[in-house]
Amino acid sequence: MTEILRFPAEDGAMLAYRDAGHGLPLLCLPGLTRSMADFDYLVPHLPPVRLIRMDYRGRGTSDWTGAASYTVAQEARDALALLDHLGVTKAAILGTSRGGLIGMLLGATARDRVMGLCLNDVGPEINREGLARIVDYVGRDPAGVTQTGFAEILSRSPGFAGVPMSRWQVEARRLSIETPMGLRIPYDPALRDAFLDAFDGPPVDLWPLFDALTGLPLALIRGANSDLLTADCAQKMRLRRPDMDFAEVPDRAHIPFLDEPQSLDLIRRFLAGLA
Repeated sequence: MTEILRFPAEDGAMLAYRDAGHGLPLLCLPGLTRSMADFDYLVPHLPPVRLIRMDYRGRGTSDWTGAASYTVAQEARDALALLDHLGVTKAAILGTSRGGLIGMLLGATARDRVMGLCLNDVGPEINREGLARIVDYVGRDPAGVTQTGFAEILSRSPGFAGVPMSRWQVEARRLSIETPMGLRIPYDPALRDAFLDAFDGPPVDLWPLFDALTGLPLALIRGANSDLLTADCAQKMRLRRPDMDFAEVPDRAHIPFLDEPQSLDLIRRFLAGLA
């Protein structure tokens, strides 16, 4: 495992990242409450690439900077700042959930920095029911007293089948910190305030961002049981972008782990097309 490094963002916040390998630069952007560790499942299966990962501000080992700074726009600027810090002029992006929204924003507004975009279970329409489920847990300490108990709870996640308990145990360790007072979340609790501000705010039409990706290599992975990216939205995306590569992962909800055969086949095709 490569060393976790840190770099200064535009406001001086120190943000964590990893940079490993050689070849085509692949920037991996995780989900809302997640960290760069989410891509550990994928790493052993990748072709030779320069793999760049980051923890958003307020998550993982990056500095906490307050609710007002936990926005897609700020996180997109931070991603560009990381590429600048590394001297990378252009990179492919693999974005999981929130990371895919950041990727769409970068593809629309900083197109010269993006080689192509692979979306993991996210699109320009985000199902309200899926968002409501996130409201239930974001910024709140996990259920259960121990990570072992938390893994048991995670193993009952709707829409997932055939996932070994060992995987849920890893997930529990990533999504919680065990303390004498019980489990704690591994990110700034103020992320809840930022999420609720967006959830309670006026609807935002993201289709213009998606349409602005015309001509940019594009791929989409969808969990077949996802409650965030509906089958209807995925079909609309495919109709608007017939050239977009697509894979649906059975027995997965939000989000696929990315080491499923369907995910790996698509990611490898995506990278081969860019190379």
